[in-house]
Amino acid sequence: MPPKTLTRADLAAALHQEIGMSANDCSYFVEEVLANISNALVNGDDVKISTFGTFAIRQKNERIGRNPKTNEEVVIPPRKVVVFKASLKLKERVTARSM
Repeated sequence: MPPKTLTRADLAAALHQEIGMSANDCSYFVEEVLANISNALVNGDDVKISTFGTFAIRQKNERIGRNPKTNEEVVIPPRKVVVFKASLKLKERVTARSM
């Protein structure tokens, strides 16, 4: 059985159950948090969430790639990518859970 995927609706439902706010308010809150994270990344800022991890934007340089079907070389243009680095506490929790 594949692992379950946590969705926005799951986050809102967990918040609703834990805090007791209305379901609509919880959905709004989740959307606002995600929008703030997205906006910070778009603006080039890092997002650090204590005991969870850090989201950052990294610039990737242009490079030569290869089309696996035709074996033809292609230029992959420079681009920005989002990276996530888990905190030590998150890594420890995941490692402890898998043992």
